Amino acid sequence: MKYKYKGIIFDLDGTLVDTIEDIASSLNRVLREHDYPEHDPEEYKAKVGWGVQKLAFLSLPLELQKNEKEANEIAKKISASSSAYYAENPLVYSKPYPGINEVLSVLRQKKIKTAVLTNKPDIVAQKVMAGLFPAGSFDFVRGEIIGGKRKPDPDCVWDILLELNLNPADIIFIGDSEIDMECANAAGCFPLGVDWGYRCREAISGGGARKIIQRPEELLEYFI
Repeated sequence: MKYKYKGIIFDLDGTLVDTIEDIASSLNRVLREHDYPEHDPEEYKAKVGWGVQKLAFLSLPLELQKNEKEANEIAKKISASSSAYYAENPLVYSKPYPGINEVLSVLRQKKIKTAVLTNKPDIVAQKVMAGLFPAGSFDFVRGEIIGGKRKPDPDCVWDILLELNLNPADIIFIGDSEIDMECANAAGCFPLGVDWGYRCREAISGGGARKIIQRPEELLEYFI
């Protein structure tokens, strides 16, 4: 088939980069300081994706979460401390998934526009991308900005489309979570899931994925 897409928006955590060890390390450090139970990195895979404050909330003891107002206040403090530590130490364990750099190289050769959209704080997103990928690997990188919209709100996608000078129908939105798929559908992009990340296939399908790929190189099949 003739490829009709002109650009790709990538999710970051669980799609481009395996960041879960660094996320777990920074949050567990703060939970420990506040005498709350820590979590295994695997447990965080079901909690990430909605932003750092929501992650902090979901990491609190279930009994505390029942008092939503109190838990939200605690989550604000924990997420602030965790974010500060993570911003200073985002690349201790994190690394791109196998095959990602090779795929990006082909996309650059084909002059496909590429962007990254993540609910990770923007300052951390920029550090992670700059630390793990060569300059020029992506046309645009956007993390969560104070006061800005975040996934699954489609506004953050449309902001990127303005930067890329593309329409929603021109874009594949690729990610590992239901949040990414919901965002892609709301924005009018093609929702492509990956199964090497943090969510199960059922969650990704439930979010509205049109297709789920198993290896990064499968993405290149859309560029024949």
